Amino acid sequence: MNRISYAFVLLSTLQASLLFAADCSGLKNLKLADTTIIVAESVASGVLDIGGAEAPLRDLPAFCRVAGIMRPSNDSEIRFEVWLPPNGWNGRLLGSGNGGFAGSIYFEQMAGYLKRGFVVTGTDAGHRADGTDASWAYGHPEKVKDFGWRAIHLTTERAKQILAAYYGKAADKSYFDACSDGGREALMEAQRFPDDYDGILAGAPANAWSTMLAAGVGALQSLTGEPKSYISDLKLPAIQRAVLEACDTLDGVKDGVIGNPAKCHFDPEVLACKAEDGPDCLTQPQIDSLKSLYVGIKDPRGKVIFPGFSMGDETGWKEWVVGEDPGASLSARFVQNYFRYIVTANPKWSALTANLDESLLQSKEKGAADLDATNPDLSRFAAHGGKLILYHGWNDAAISPANSIAYFSHVEEAMGKEKVDTFARLYMIPGMEHCSSGPGASAFGQFGMQTVKGPRFGLFDSLENWVEKGSPDENIVATKYGRGTNAGMTAVFTRPLCAYPRVAQYKGNGDTNDAANYACVTP
Repeated sequence: MNRISYAFVLLSTLQASLLFAADCSGLKNLKLADTTIIVAESVASGVLDIGGAEAPLRDLPAFCRVAGIMRPSNDSEIRFEVWLPPNGWNGRLLGSGNGGFAGSIYFEQMAGYLKRGFVVTGTDAGHRADGTDASWAYGHPEKVKDFGWRAIHLTTERAKQILAAYYGKAADKSYFDACSDGGREALMEAQRFPDDYDGILAGAPANAWSTMLAAGVGALQSLTGEPKSYISDLKLPAIQRAVLEACDTLDGVKDGVIGNPAKCHFDPEVLACKAEDGPDCLTQPQIDSLKSLYVGIKDPRGKVIFPGFSMGDETGWKEWVVGEDPGASLSARFVQNYFRYIVTANPKWSALTANLDESLLQSKEKGAADLDATNPDLSRFAAHGGKLILYHGWNDAAISPANSIAYFSHVEEAMGKEKVDTFARLYMIPGMEHCSSGPGASAFGQFGMQTVKGPRFGLFDSLENWVEKGSPDENIVATKYGRGTNAGMTAVFTRPLCAYPRVAQYKGNGDTNDAANYACVTP
């Protein structure tokens, strides 16, 4: 091809690209399977007040907003959105996930990645409700399928079709970033639809859904079935103080964070009340209950069916584990709604009168096929060239961190550690609670969160480098932020993130608040 012909082709391609990018409203006429486009409009830069967002979205670039509804079954109504930058598109698609029982689109995460030049997409997973509400599933098995696996996959397909129509080309790479139920959705994508995404960042996955919530029946019975066993949130600070006294310095630093809780061997018996009951001690039934929470829930034969919680951040249990009173925890609400509306179809079902063995069997029969993402064979995802980064906070009170370790170990057993090293990693985050926050350094690029080193020094950017440059970053820094008295956030301390099973250990010299003075070592 001569230079004149080449220049003509280049100019024609550029003009076609500009034509596609200019016609946002025309996307409303796209004909897509089982799909109705209800909004296709250009949005000016600045502030967007959109229904479903927690607050107005600020500092947005201009973008083309597409919203639609998919009806792959006669009982489906999957709402989704795709946001496309008309200028400065980085050539990538970013899929966002959900939390809890879903029911809304995570606009805040979409906005964060839109600002970085991604085409972004999200879905309500097929229903509109609060995250702990599962009443939408009552008598609606197709909606359970939408929530379990269909909505994310179809949203991804539609987003790819819409962006191709808008830009006149496919995305160069596609990524997914989500946590909790979103982590389950992420693993579901890797297992069932391995070609959907090139890179997946999966946090605290609720992937063993049917087993986890069945085990929740046993946990509620252990903690609240007998009033004497219930641990009031007023006692959590005393438990945490005793645990930190025993294990805080195992990583070489006394900082209120246990670097490797797996090495903490705290005995709750040291908190036994010597005289009258009080907020600084535990009765024997409470000690037994605490031990059960640490070890995990056992079936009647003594086998642990789901692992327990880590030590070191027991004050973080108030919302998820113990609640303000028996039965008021978030975990209790999830267990109750799951069994009432998805498993038993009995709105009067109660965890306190249920049989644990029967509950586990029912949960597997009714929920596992559509909701579990536990298949350890990721060979199709690896063959596609996909890269997977898992992460989990060591002090997660919603989903046991040991669950992610168990899944990752099963993948290594199924595929071989050498093979897994080429496409998957797990990071355990000291002092992090559910998906973020907690006493540890918990900002490391998930959901586009910024580290102290800037927006491009976190796990998501490591994932991008792995997919597009052939290797992940080895120097990942997590930041603990505290609220500044002036503007924005101020960094309190930083820590390196270490790929499991390595952990961060203080070198013995230098500022203990600086990640540079820690090394990743094998325990």
